[in-house]
Order: sequence, then structure tokens, then C-alpha cells
Amino acid sequence: IDVSSGINAEYGHHKDDPPKPEDEENMEKRTDDIDSWDQDFLKVDQGTLFELILAANYLDIKGLLEVTCKTVANMIKGKKAEEIRKAFNIKNDFTPEEEEQIRKENEWCEDP
Repeated sequence: IDVSSGINAEYGHHKDDPPKPEDEENMEKRTDDIDSWDQDFLKVDQGTLFELILAANYLDIKGLLEVTCKTVANMIKGKKAEEIRKAFNIKNDFTPEEEEQIRKENEWCEDP
């Protein structure tokens, strides 16, 4: 899909949705609540997904921004740093010493 037709499709699908509550500060942040239409719609290549995120942010389309960011979060969830780097083609620019220091500082968030 191209970005503009994607935005139109997303808007068309959600145009009659009730507004979300204003108090987003106290809402539980979940990534497992993406409806099946959105899941299918967002089965696109990474470049298109990130273009949709940028467009949704620029055009202030909160629902689209939320669902695209949740999709990326789900792509990251449960992966180790090296797996994330590989999935998103991110170059590791840490020295082995820097990486070890970061691991020590963040041991608390690792699975036992």
C-alpha cells in the first residue's frame, strides 16, 4: 500500500469509532489490543510501516499513530538487543566494554 491510500483506508475503517477517553495518562498501556482489521492492514514492509508512523504523527492522527507504534512494539517485545538490531538493520556502535557496562547497569530488567 502507499501511505496516502493507507491513511484513507484506516480512516474509512475507523470513521465511526467512538472517541477514546481523554484521560490517557491513567490508561493501561497495552499492545495486545489491536483489532484484526488493523493487524491485517499493517502487514506491510517496515519502510511502509515507518512511513505510516511519520504521516500519522505529522497529520496528528492519534488512532493510526497508536496502532502503528503498538505494531512496532510487538515486533520488539521479547527480543534480545541483537535480535532487534537484526530485525531493524541497526548497527551496533557500542564497544564490547560499553555493551558490557550497559548490560550490568540493566541486569534488573533481564529475564532470570
